[in-house]
Amino acid sequence: MKVAIIGAGNVGAQSALLILKQDLADIVLLDIQKDLAQAKAMDLSDAGAILGYSSKVVGTDDYRAINGAEIVVITAGFTRKPGMTREELLEKNAQIIKEVVEKIKIYAPQSIIIVVTNPLDVLTYLALKLSNFPPARVMGMAGVLDSARFSVQISALLNKPSAKIKTVILGSHSERMLILSRLSDYRQEKIVHLLKPEELKSAEERTRKRGTEIVELLKGGSAFFAPSAAVFKMVEAILKDKKEIMPVCSYLDGQYGLKDITLGTLARIGKAGIEEIVELDLTAEEKNLLQKSALEILSLYKKIK
Repeated sequence: MKVAIIGAGNVGAQSALLILKQDLADIVLLDIQKDLAQAKAMDLSDAGAILGYSSKVVGTDDYRAINGAEIVVITAGFTRKPGMTREELLEKNAQIIKEVVEKIKIYAPQSIIIVVTNPLDVLTYLALKLSNFPPARVMGMAGVLDSARFSVQISALLNKPSAKIKTVILGSHSERMLILSRLSDYRQEKIVHLLKPEELKSAEERTRKRGTEIVELLKGGSAFFAPSAAVFKMVEAILKDKKEIMPVCSYLDGQYGLKDITLGTLARIGKAGIEEIVELDLTAEEKNLLQKSALEILSLYKKIK
């Protein structure tokens, strides 16, 4: 199997390492900076002798190398700087997505696309429209990451392992994400029964601002360990046909009353990509918040269209 990763920065390289460590697939690490891609591929190859994986990795700037890739992960793009919103990245990163998708259509027309570049929801929508791929084969990485961040906040309050805390987050990958605390649990016990309302509200706010906080602390760059772990989880679900339900940025065609838009929702992920949209029973207020997220994404899309 082959996974192509477009962008050899922190997220791309770390995603490659996680995939290689499990021997899930050979990796093509592609970047416009050929030397960067080649250097990181060499380093990753050397790491295999230590960690024991046998999958191959090559670094290149030649899109012909992605031919036959089952999955193409797009991490290429500018990262946020302190004080910058995801939306401010839109114009520059939209152009990168356009160029990358055109190459994917030529060299990996049967692949599944995973978009990581921000602002994620609108760029996933752009990738879907430009590729003309079936909606099942274009998705964005967001909900897995955001849900993990909420689990960490709950973990700190409960003093319980974050991996055992199941959380549900839908909507846009921004501070307007829809955090469904009422559907989150620890070992099947509802979080809303374990924490005070003010504790939950504080955890939700910290989750919304987690990405921005990391950007400000790094003072140049953004999170990459957790985003890479989220990419790995999605890639694994596809290559192993796990049929696992997870929150990803998916194309909606009537679900939650939303049509022709990509937005964070629960989906069953397997070898065909998004094999089912899992629609939750939301309150009127929650549906309204999703609607607002969708309108905002469409508004941003019109600016680049």
